[in-house]
Amino acid sequence: MEKIFNKKNGLNILFIAIFLVLIFVPAAKALMIRGLMEIGLFRPDVAQTEAPLTAAVNDLSGIRFKDAAGKEVDLGSLRGKVVFINFWATWCPPCLAEMPAVNKLYSQFKEDKGVVFILVDADSDFAKAQQYMDRKGYKMPVYNAASPIPEAIFKGSLPTTLVFDKKGRVAYNEVGAANYGSEKFIEFLKKLKASNI
Repeated sequence: MEKIFNKKNGLNILFIAIFLVLIFVPAAKALMIRGLMEIGLFRPDVAQTEAPLTAAVNDLSGIRFKDAAGKEVDLGSLRGKVVFINFWATWCPPCLAEMPAVNKLYSQFKEDKGVVFILVDADSDFAKAQQYMDRKGYKMPVYNAASPIPEAIFKGSLPTTLVFDKKGRVAYNEVGAANYGSEKFIEFLKKLKASNI
């Protein structure tokens, strides 16, 4: 019995326990991903903006989202504004990991009428999503899809983040967590807002 619980086996058991926690506890996995974001991994690739912007769908009209109060917003009506859309869920560790960065970005632009944020709860559970936002002290607007979402915009992977330019073209499309609170991404949104192309 003493040979089973020696120092080497104790370390192995500790590493296995940490590994299991990271696999089965979403908050622990989110914390690990957030730490990796802080050291520079998971940077949003905004270099693609050097190429011409492409449209994901011909017309954004009819793609609607609804907030907890029942107010609907149609993407087609947001022409002339930069639109940041993030599809997320409370059970998704990468989604939770990027939320502090998304909140930082939102805080930077929340008073700016030229930039619109739509955080789409993939579970369509306003109560659970709002409870998470309240617990974390985030003031970001939570929406549910109020119409079918074209696959060109959302294929079902979480998190998915898109940014539409003022003409309704996709300027950024990323699947997976990223640090949207970075200075580089904030500058990217500012350039989109200032652009008339």
